Amino acid sequence: MSKDKKISPIVSVKNIQRQIYFVRGQKVMLDKDLAKLYGVKPIRLREQVKRNKERFPEDFMFQLTDKETDIMVSQNSIPSKKHLGGHLPYVFTEYGAVMLASILNTAVAVQMSIFVVRAFVKLKEMLFLHKELAKKLGELEKRVNGSEMEIRTLFEAIRGLMDLPEKKKKRIGFVNLKS
Repeated sequence: MSKDKKISPIVSVKNIQRQIYFVRGQKVMLDKDLAKLYGVKPIRLREQVKRNKERFPEDFMFQLTDKETDIMVSQNSIPSKKHLGGHLPYVFTEYGAVMLASILNTAVAVQMSIFVVRAFVKLKEMLFLHKELAKKLGELEKRVNGSEMEIRTLFEAIRGLMDLPEKKKKRIGFVNLKS
């Protein structure tokens, strides 16, 4: 690998994770972001994809609709549609990003595909951890709710023990035996 093609130290798994979006129930990256990471121009990337269409089934890559593109621009840090290259962008899943690196076949693309895969894997781990925490919290909540009555009864019993019984005061004076 030539010295001018070394990966920038700015590129990290965390930086790549910021470029992963959730579209159609899948985690994807935009074609322009992958082109930049892989060190090629977006037009070259799209050309290679068109030449190797059979390598990119729908679960690897798909093109966004106008509506999806509008949503991406409005909900993410994408300034405008022009920023996406003036066309409906292609998006790549984790598998598509790896396949893309193999058809581009540049040293930078191969190295960067490793970072991209690690970013997708890290995101999966975070989502799994989040689901596990939510599940455990739900289980704990059920246990506390089911035991709530028992806990209240226990506190009432403790309070009952803490209250001193009232002593009956002896009345002073005469007792009326006729009543």
